[in-house]
Amino acid sequence: MSFFRFFLTLSVLSLLSLTTEAQNNPTYIYHVCANTTTFIRNSTYQTNLNSLLSAFSSATAINGFYNTTFGENSNRIYGLFLCRGDVSTTTCRNCVTFATGDAIQRCPVEKQVMIWYDECFLRYSNESIFSIRSDWPTVYLINTQNDTDPIRFNEVQAMAMNDAVVQAESVAKRFATKEASISGFETLYSLVQCTPDLSSKDCDWCLRLAIGQLPRCCFGQIGGRVLNPSCLVRYEIYPFYNGTSPDSVINPSASGSKPKWIPIAASLSAVLGLALLSSFAFAIWRMRNSREDKENSQEVQLLDLRGGNFVNEYSNENFHGERVEGSQEFPSIQLDIIHAATKHFCDENRLGEGGFGPVYKGTLTDGKEIAVKRLSRTSGQGLLEFKNEVMLIARLQHRNLVRLLGCCMEDNETLLVYEYMPNRSLDVFLFDSSMSVQLDWQRRFSIIIGIARGIMYLHEDSRLRIIHRDLKASNILLDGEMNPKISDFGMARIFGGNQTEANTKRVVGTYGYMAPEYAMEGLFSVKSDIFSFGVLLLEIISGKKNNGFYFYEHCESLLTFAWKLWSEAQGMQLIDPQLAESCVESEVLKCIHIGLLCVQKDPVDRPTMSSVILMLKSETITLPKPTEPAFFVGRVAAEPALPSTDNIVCSVNEVTLSNVSPR
Repeated sequence: MSFFRFFLTLSVLSLLSLTTEAQNNPTYIYHVCANTTTFIRNSTYQTNLNSLLSAFSSATAINGFYNTTFGENSNRIYGLFLCRGDVSTTTCRNCVTFATGDAIQRCPVEKQVMIWYDECFLRYSNESIFSIRSDWPTVYLINTQNDTDPIRFNEVQAMAMNDAVVQAESVAKRFATKEASISGFETLYSLVQCTPDLSSKDCDWCLRLAIGQLPRCCFGQIGGRVLNPSCLVRYEIYPFYNGTSPDSVINPSASGSKPKWIPIAASLSAVLGLALLSSFAFAIWRMRNSREDKENSQEVQLLDLRGGNFVNEYSNENFHGERVEGSQEFPSIQLDIIHAATKHFCDENRLGEGGFGPVYKGTLTDGKEIAVKRLSRTSGQGLLEFKNEVMLIARLQHRNLVRLLGCCMEDNETLLVYEYMPNRSLDVFLFDSSMSVQLDWQRRFSIIIGIARGIMYLHEDSRLRIIHRDLKASNILLDGEMNPKISDFGMARIFGGNQTEANTKRVVGTYGYMAPEYAMEGLFSVKSDIFSFGVLLLEIISGKKNNGFYFYEHCESLLTFAWKLWSEAQGMQLIDPQLAESCVESEVLKCIHIGLLCVQKDPVDRPTMSSVILMLKSETITLPKPTEPAFFVGRVAAEPALPSTDNIVCSVNEVTLSNVSPR
């Protein structure tokens, strides 16, 4: 087999030496155009950009890397290119030359552009990008075929990657490859690379951060890679890089010595004969390596989970008879399909609007109804929500979680496509006196159980531990049978391993549902979701919003009002009048008790969601006594214009927050 590969390599390289590499375009992977920063056509900035791209095409790269600037002040532009460390100078130059034209085609007026190919990477920006480690955006790619022994495979891959990192950070080129044996018949090929302008420390950090993403995106897959602006890592079970110094193959050294194993054809007959032999050898090689071809063709590009962008896919799938492009987990639905389904986002199909943007109803050609979230171009949090929605909910499957069907990023549109919920959200029924009659006690109790099961799945039963961070009535959708489904995972966070809590300076969520430790200190955990569930439970029982609830005499919140009634054995006074005939008193009082346990000030005192479900379903369990609930998060409005001491009203900010610094 080794002789066969030697002969095949010899034959193919000999033929290539008689042709030009310029005939082959580089293999496009992905690009990013930051449409928040654009320039005016024919402006000074565009002139500088043209000069930069022209310089790229004629530049002499050192170690396959080159960076430069053009212009001054606000018209200054910074640019660099990086070629894969194993490609020849000719291949590098051809890739960069192609990229300079391709970048302008894909991003005609954007100031911040990144474009990746298999052979090179090109980037330019109106901000300095030199010697600065950049981990955003990150693009994941996987080969969809699983290895038969994923644990062993992952161990070998991790060790090989670590060895490659150690080698890369110690050389000026910041590039290394590593081969490792998986079994007697299978070899793992790994490659790592940083931009050479990074320090050894930054290169190490970037590579290890990228490698740390591999288990999340590619665990057990036979191929995977992570790309970001400062570094890349990749592994496959077939050789995807050159095993020898590329320039020694394509460009003999100045001393005139020939490569040891590449014969130079001396006559046309020799070339034709070699070509015939090569064709025969290639045919055999194709048959023997059909598995590698199959695996290579299965490689798909995934969502840019950290940058909020969607990768162009290799494969086409069928989405209920419609044309789609996507991977197995992240189907990308074409924009023309969504336009047709929503009648071009007409107002009559508009269902409502949230922090992400408006939501529209759509109907596919086969009659399937969908709901489409459309990122508002003025939304400050929508892009972050988008990446979280796809990263999280597409990987989670539970009857009490809304199902994400696909997404789309075309023509500056950012769209999420869900299963359609005909009864919209819980708040539509709960807080409307004419609609709430449809929610008798049996229905409300069933909704409480369903929400609790969905949260328990997120916290305890899914392969990821998810903290939702924005549980509220408007984020509970109802299907045709009024079954609850938790939605809006844009603010959710993943906990790994034994992690129990985290801290953030970016507090997001909705006042009235936030746990005090989160609202004030930025601390969140499963117990902060429990607090939100407790608020939601009391709202379902009372039919009143915690946001906007007031008790005229004492300016009490719904939580403190419920506590007062329960502690005085008057809990039934809390219930929605619509429940007077249908409620089961013992169940109502138990739910109030559980709700108060969930909203206790100290997170340690709050139950877990599995305990909540046990308490809800058990008729004999003795519940612990709750402490007084956490303080009221809100603001007190000014006194009314009429001079009366009896009409002080407490109101609460009901706006969903996207960025609030804790006090």
